[in-house]
Amino acid sequence: MTVKAGDQSSSTLPEGGKARRVYLQLLDGMTRGTYPDGAVLPGEQKLAALLDVSRVTVRRALDVLEAEGRVKRRAGAGTTVCAGGARPSMAADFTTLMPQVVQMGYETTARLLSFSYGVPPAVVAAAMRIAPQANVQTAVRLRLVEEQPFSHLTTYVPEAIAQNYTEAELATTPLFRLLERSGVKVETADQSVSATLASPEVAGHLGLSVGAPLLSLNRVVRDGQGRGVEYLAALYRPDMFRLEMSLSRVGAGDARHWAPVVHAGRAEAAE
Repeated sequence: MTVKAGDQSSSTLPEGGKARRVYLQLLDGMTRGTYPDGAVLPGEQKLAALLDVSRVTVRRALDVLEAEGRVKRRAGAGTTVCAGGARPSMAADFTTLMPQVVQMGYETTARLLSFSYGVPPAVVAAAMRIAPQANVQTAVRLRLVEEQPFSHLTTYVPEAIAQNYTEAELATTPLFRLLERSGVKVETADQSVSATLASPEVAGHLGLSVGAPLLSLNRVVRDGQGRGVEYLAALYRPDMFRLEMSLSRVGAGDARHWAPVVHAGRAEAAE
């Protein structure tokens, strides 16, 4: 894990579908390094031609990027990319993601945003294999590295388990440890990774534009009887968190194929 300080202000996407597309294309280029810190972007007229939009559309996108502090515009000097210092960055090996996500609970800090009991969303109840009207504890937390938010976490835990720890403990202790302390014997977990867009609320907490892309990770943790003991819906800033995987060619002949390499000595601790 590497950590560096940085800053980013929150805003909304530019008005108009084309301007939003241009904004996201330019932002993607900055994130991927196509337009690195200090690079001068093509002029408005050239960008308009490259992206098949009007100069007005390009200008709207650049207005938002400038308001976010991602670019500086000066007459006669063009538009310069300014990262404002590298943002904190974390990486996890996909093959050992579970223990590494746990370790993040010790290497980062968390801010508890909300804490309540009630009926979970239907999709959560189904995934956890609990009754649709069963009570669960719902907690929303913001995880930060060097005071910068990089993930938005929503967890659901059956009430019978959650009553073994307090709201204050959840705000300071990794949930995985609280589950173990409550007598839960975790055996398996199912998780999936996809992409989504930041809602206004999540965008505000993560310091992003509304509609900005996010990495979405959903995980259901089960005990030895297959009962769901935790459902995690995690949203990560892709400019601050990435998943990696090493592969090697194994087998022989026509059966030769790519297989993930599971690295030894990875962190062992969770969310």
